[in-house]
Amino acid sequence: MRYYKHLYLTEGLEKKKEKIIRKLESGKLQPSVHVITLAISEKNQLEIYPTLQFKQPAFPEQDLFVVGITKGYEEAVELVEQIVQEVYEQTGGCDIRSYILEKEQGR
Repeated sequence: MRYYKHLYLTEGLEKKKEKIIRKLESGKLQPSVHVITLAISEKNQLEIYPTLQFKQPAFPEQDLFVVGITKGYEEAVELVEQIVQEVYEQTGGCDIRSYILEKEQGR
């Protein structure tokens, strides 16, 4: 997994960010944690995954680009809404993928 350098976090996770990432990297269970990633298919924008899904044998081994981390699905949906609002305010459009990738490259 790769992590967005401007990672979106819900309230209360800022101080736990490094610990959560370490646990994700080592495959430790974090039942309430959800990650928001750029969609695998470039036709889509974002995807929300419960981290428990990463433990499933059928889960594809792909290089996910994590843009946000939350505690729970509802918080993940709210964070996606915030991301969409930010992108719209900054660009006047809703191309989240391009916005995030350009910010990642420092443009």
